Amino acid sequence: MRSALLPALAAFASAARHQNFAHAAEELHLTASAVSHHVRKLETALGVSLFQRHARGVALTPEGRLLADAAGSALAEVEAVLDSLRQHRRDNGLRLSVLPSLAANWLTPRLRRFVEAHPTVRLSIDTDRSLVRFDEGGPDLGIRYGLGQWPGLTARFLMDDSLQPLASPELAASIASPEDVATLPLLTDIAPEGWREWFKAAGVRYPRSGTMHTLSDSADGLNAAASGLGAVLARTRLASAHLADGRLVRLPGPELPTRYAYYLVHSAHRPPTAAALAFIAWAERETLEPRI
Repeated sequence: MRSALLPALAAFASAARHQNFAHAAEELHLTASAVSHHVRKLETALGVSLFQRHARGVALTPEGRLLADAAGSALAEVEAVLDSLRQHRRDNGLRLSVLPSLAANWLTPRLRRFVEAHPTVRLSIDTDRSLVRFDEGGPDLGIRYGLGQWPGLTARFLMDDSLQPLASPELAASIASPEDVATLPLLTDIAPEGWREWFKAAGVRYPRSGTMHTLSDSADGLNAAASGLGAVLARTRLASAHLADGRLVRLPGPELPTRYAYYLVHSAHRPPTAAALAFIAWAERETLEPRI
């Protein structure tokens, strides 16, 4: 069946149930003439008359009755499934939108604790740097990095961050001062704050002629630095695992607080679900825990 006929079938099913085009139009938020147009379109496609039209209204033909029984049953079954899916999402489903770097280096290593505390919640995690739509079909909750102001979203502060210079143990072995950091190949990402601000805070001239490699994702920058490609100015929240297992070590120089922070965000037009509220409370507790 062509998908173009589905609106016509829905209009027919309502008209058949009410035996009245005007009542069907009211139910579907259409005009009676629009319902009549949909029914005629379906009749033309099928090559049969579905209604007998007379001065007092309409009545189903035998062919119309056959289709009405099948359509009513099928649409009721689809609606029941949709209701079940909506209820499942309200009660058990939680769809999260998270930055890829934060998901890889902060969230997923901790998720086991959330699942253990909330075993009935079913997680679905989307990793995306773009600002996805938090509408009816979108995520329930997101974690974003910024100033806390996004149109159409309610933002709740989660945690701040800082920038610190890191490198592999082999590369860091000969580095004794911030001036020495300027001699290393430097790794950067597309974050709004970076090496220029750090060298200014360290009182060191920015090395304009040095080697600079750009990686679009912070997680890739951490892994590249761990492989010895260069020094990375890393967000502390993202680098904790690399520091804990010794893949990266701290270089001399200041730790620079970031102007941006992490926020939990959701649609301003619909309240968070119970599962989303549970995640918010858990995430806020996790920011107080240094462990992974």
